[in-house]
Amino acid sequence: MIFFWFRRDLRLQDNVGLYHALSQDEKVLPVFIFDTDIIEELPKDDARISFIYSELENIDKELKKANSSLLIKKGKPLEIWKELFDEYASAKAVYTNRDYEPYAIKRDDDIARFLEDKGFEFKTFKDQVIFEKEEVLKDDGAPYVVYTPYMKQWRKTFSKDLLKDHSIDQLKDNFWQLNTNFPALSSIGFDKSSIEVKPYNLDVVDDYDKNRNFPAKDKTSYLSPHLRFGTVSVRKMVKYALDKNETFLNELIWREFFMQILYHFPRVVNHNFREKYDGIKWRNNKEEFEKWCKGETGYPMVDAGMRELNETGYMHNRVRMVVASFLCKHLLIDWKWGEAYFAKKLLDYELSSNNGNWQWAAGTGCDAAPYFRIFNPTSQLEKFDPDLKYTKKWVKDFNELTYAKPIVEHKSARERALERYKEGIDN
Repeated sequence: MIFFWFRRDLRLQDNVGLYHALSQDEKVLPVFIFDTDIIEELPKDDARISFIYSELENIDKELKKANSSLLIKKGKPLEIWKELFDEYASAKAVYTNRDYEPYAIKRDDDIARFLEDKGFEFKTFKDQVIFEKEEVLKDDGAPYVVYTPYMKQWRKTFSKDLLKDHSIDQLKDNFWQLNTNFPALSSIGFDKSSIEVKPYNLDVVDDYDKNRNFPAKDKTSYLSPHLRFGTVSVRKMVKYALDKNETFLNELIWREFFMQILYHFPRVVNHNFREKYDGIKWRNNKEEFEKWCKGETGYPMVDAGMRELNETGYMHNRVRMVVASFLCKHLLIDWKWGEAYFAKKLLDYELSSNNGNWQWAAGTGCDAAPYFRIFNPTSQLEKFDPDLKYTKKWVKDFNELTYAKPIVEHKSARERALERYKEGIDN
């Protein structure tokens, strides 16, 4: 018997690791582990846990049609695998798809060592990306640290053979026969969230390049949480983008660019990619940070974005840039504070992209906007939400006397940021 371990790949179809497990001459028992090292830090009504739970429930319903079940466990993964190999005497291996975050790499190395010492296999597969690890490198073997050359090499290396669909339709008899009751969400220690992940919408892709910067149009695909948790295959999305819209494809390549940055430079989790920015003296005013978190800065686009995030778990991409730039440049608050807040709130939170985009906004990252490029939140509003349709949707008190006055004045805040950054770099 083989275990298949679901992680960031919450689907049965076009799941590379699952396909290879089912293709062996063994029965496959699917497992999902609620990792207490991760979930114990989350609020009890975390919307991402509700979404994961719902998707696991769907998988279990499909497995029931094949006279199988999804085995749900909660605990530290290494301890769970020790228990499972004791419980299932016929087990020979764990198949799973690779994860590239520092925590996941260490976790998997520990589990692989334990299993191999016991004579069991730990087999991993590439599933959540088109290219991983060292598959897209410079001619000298070094990783790319600027997006555009990475994107060009990605495209040059790409072939449609990489988009093979891993269908399991002919393999469903190979699941281990198991009939378990699916656990209640409360038994895992969580309550259902009132915030929901929206279905993704590919109807917007045709005109994505024309509409993507205007939040009031609501022309986002809502795809990112689905890619984050693997409810849809990246191969399917790349295939769709190839036929439809180059700008949309480039966004998928950005995702892989930041993943390979995190893989090759794991220190970026807690440090500036560009060390020359380590000397910046952030103001880190807690009261101003709280106002930013609540959407009470007096800058309408910033406030609309933060209120949208707090209420829904989403924020439009253009608005994310404005919001992040405002925190780092106007308020001179360390990007790590903003990154951590987004990590708590975003439904599509992805360490690599969140970290990469925050460092981009702060000017400290690998492929960063120069530190002297500072978004003017007022002109951004005039350009991308001229009718205030998006702003008024989220800032309900926009026209009221209660609406906050600007906590900083743009011109002086800009000059302060330029001075502070220059001082930090020169020292």
